[in-house]
Amino acid sequence: MSERYHRSGASSPMYQMNYLTHMLCCMCCTIGVITGSPASEASTTDSAPSVGHHTASTVRLSLEEAITLFLQQNLDLLIAKYGIESSKGEQMTARLFPNPVASLGAVSSPVQGRTLGNSGQLTSQVQQLFELAGKRGYRIESAESGLQSAEAGFEDAVRQLRFAVKDAYYRTQLARRRLVLAEDNRDRFSRILEVNTIRFKKGYIAEVDLIRIRLQLIDFQTQVIQAIQESESARSDLRQLLRLSPVAPVELTTELEYQRVDPDIIKLRALASDARPDVRAKRWTLSQREAELRLAKAYRIPDVTVGAGYAVQGSHGPDNPNQMAFSLGVPLPLFNRNQGKIIQAEASMQAAGADLSKTLNQVENQVEVAYRNLLESRRLVEAFLGGVLDDARSTFTITERAYDRGGATLIDLLDAARTSRTIQQNYIEALFNYQRNVIQLESAVGTDITS
Repeated sequence: MSERYHRSGASSPMYQMNYLTHMLCCMCCTIGVITGSPASEASTTDSAPSVGHHTASTVRLSLEEAITLFLQQNLDLLIAKYGIESSKGEQMTARLFPNPVASLGAVSSPVQGRTLGNSGQLTSQVQQLFELAGKRGYRIESAESGLQSAEAGFEDAVRQLRFAVKDAYYRTQLARRRLVLAEDNRDRFSRILEVNTIRFKKGYIAEVDLIRIRLQLIDFQTQVIQAIQESESARSDLRQLLRLSPVAPVELTTELEYQRVDPDIIKLRALASDARPDVRAKRWTLSQREAELRLAKAYRIPDVTVGAGYAVQGSHGPDNPNQMAFSLGVPLPLFNRNQGKIIQAEASMQAAGADLSKTLNQVENQVEVAYRNLLESRRLVEAFLGGVLDDARSTFTITERAYDRGGATLIDLLDAARTSRTIQQNYIEALFNYQRNVIQLESAVGTDITS
């Protein structure tokens, strides 16, 4: 049958075109299969140490280990820590009292022969400023609120960076799952191609069917190459976040798998409004502005400067050569009663209050959106796990067996392969979106969600 098939159209243009197509597909398939093995090896270089002259030890990281490593080396957190230290310095400054002022003066008339030794006067005095109206207490209150705000800002930076690491970590796992799926499809169709090449040589199938199988194999090989590129790009992003060497093999131990999360939205709303770090930072900033307003109003009351001194005169001076001196100084608030600073402090307090309201509104919306997205993505994943995923896999297997026995056409086989691939890809994407919605909800609330 095969011989008759070839002889009947050997001299026709259609046969020549089919022959050229056959040769081209063979070349592409050969290149794809040859390059497939190194590509697979390249895809696993991050999961095993390289062997050779330059051997690097594999870095095994769970999700929490990756977060810990990232937080230890992140420069933004280092800057935030410096901000906390600066606020501690401001707090220390606010607690200090004004320094006393010591003065020393001399009175003499050398033109008239009255020198300091015979009839001049030597005066020493110490003055101390006493702050009234609770100014020091308001300064301390403002500085303490500023310190609390800086610490909450640091916690908020940690919250945002934890989300960035988790997202990069699971993106890397998503790329790995895509690569595994693409390699499975390629390997499966490689076996199908081997079997059908033998069948073609025996004349059991037409050449056009063999070409279709080869084209499908090339399509799967293309998906493998794309998945390798995506995997390497995701791992590169993760290495940059963790500040690891570009050649360091990395093995991620926390799998991208489904774990049902059923949070209580009412508790999450209350928790986000009360405990989220950026909300606490805004509240402490508002408290700081209120203390600054009270301090500005306190400056309307002048402070008192009290002084005490001692004067010594020369031997030819008056009868009282030794004198005690006391002084009391109070500014007269006739013009400057700190009106401008009070207006500025009031405006700053109002702006801080508006900023807090804005942040609370954003947090409430973020929690609500993240919660709804979580529910939808969870419903989709559970739909896949409810039988759709297994049906897609089994359908491909059943169709493949039926095709081998002649009970299904090649079109049925290719359609089952594409359907199985699409369903599995959609499941992986849905699983990643679900996991990402979980960490988005955790970031919106400001704490991890375990149930």
